[in-house]
Amino acid sequence: MSKPKLSALSTALMLATVASSVQAESFSQLWEDGKVGLDARYRYEHVDEDNTKNNANAQTLRTRITLQSGKWYGLSTLVEADNVSRIGDDHYNDTRNGQSQYSTVADPDGSEINQALLRYDYALGNVVVGRQRINLDNQRFVGGVAWRQNEQTYDGALTQFKPIDNLTLTYAYIDQVNTVFGPDDNRYTLAGNPANIDGHSHLINAQYVIAPALTVTAYRYMLGLDNLANKAQSSATNGLRLNGVLAGFNYAAEYASQSDYAGNPKKVDADYYLLEGGYTFKDLNNLALKAGYEVLEGEQDTSKGAFQTPLATKHMFQGWADMFLGTPQHGVKDAYFGGSMPLLGGNVQAWYHDFRAEAGSSHYGEEFDVAYGRPLPWVKGLSALVKYADYDADDYSVDTQKLWVQLQYTY
Repeated sequence: MSKPKLSALSTALMLATVASSVQAESFSQLWEDGKVGLDARYRYEHVDEDNTKNNANAQTLRTRITLQSGKWYGLSTLVEADNVSRIGDDHYNDTRNGQSQYSTVADPDGSEINQALLRYDYALGNVVVGRQRINLDNQRFVGGVAWRQNEQTYDGALTQFKPIDNLTLTYAYIDQVNTVFGPDDNRYTLAGNPANIDGHSHLINAQYVIAPALTVTAYRYMLGLDNLANKAQSSATNGLRLNGVLAGFNYAAEYASQSDYAGNPKKVDADYYLLEGGYTFKDLNNLALKAGYEVLEGEQDTSKGAFQTPLATKHMFQGWADMFLGTPQHGVKDAYFGGSMPLLGGNVQAWYHDFRAEAGSSHYGEEFDVAYGRPLPWVKGLSALVKYADYDADDYSVDTQKLWVQLQYTY
């Protein structure tokens, strides 16, 4: 089990701030106002690839216990422990069990401290030190990958400062990333799937909500990822995002540039583009439609690197079949459309993707995704999800179908 790493300097600064603001409060508030949370998520995942691998059939149970303290002089703590257990036979490759004859379902067994942190809240913001969940903006660059049974969390320090209304300034220092492939490494670990990524990363994000119709976000992410893919995922990314909602219309426009950083052996000079728009039809049972075009640039020259997003919640982007967890050498152009609407007490959604190379003329393939989820009324806190992804390969990878059936209970 990996241990949380704390920044001694950040801890000292936080405790000094707490000491300077002492007022008469009862220490007992820490446990009297505390909360205990329980979450259990069962999932069946089936993967069928058109290759020599056997189909994967995985049944796993993720159990999570969360202990949240109350506040004392703005100070609080949180500890969260996860266990992922296999149910039945391991007829799948979880990246740690050596079952390479099967398709991959990246949910290894194990127990881990998912979060262990100290938090200080004050009038103009907060400071968090320890192992924590970090989700920035839409999670395209930094997220928790909550879809997988073992969530991705971060060891380090984060501070948010709100000097004026609607402006949030965020800075985070990360010295370890606890990936979905954890909690442990073994002889089956590869350069692209370590349990923990060591390094020194800096996240800077400034967001200003001008109005519901316009939010402006500027960011710089400097990722030093020492033991991930032999540093080939280390990068510095500068970007600007605009998004908003107006009279039923919603939109997002984003641009980012990326360069090599922290010893990346490849020369990286690649861009990212996003244009997305949608509309919600109130008179048609709140039918929400959306279309978008996303580009991650690539290179013909193999000595140069494509635009990568190694800390993103990637399952939310470029199709649920997860064909592009790493950007191919020639980049990706993803044209997509789809929508969602309430149905029978739940929500149904469907999406279509057309994938092409950014450098060159290859047509990678197409994908169709559909899902239905809803709370189950006979047990409070219980919900169900059925989800399906069908990737039709052309010039990239192989035809792939994935099916998920999930039950989740939250207390």
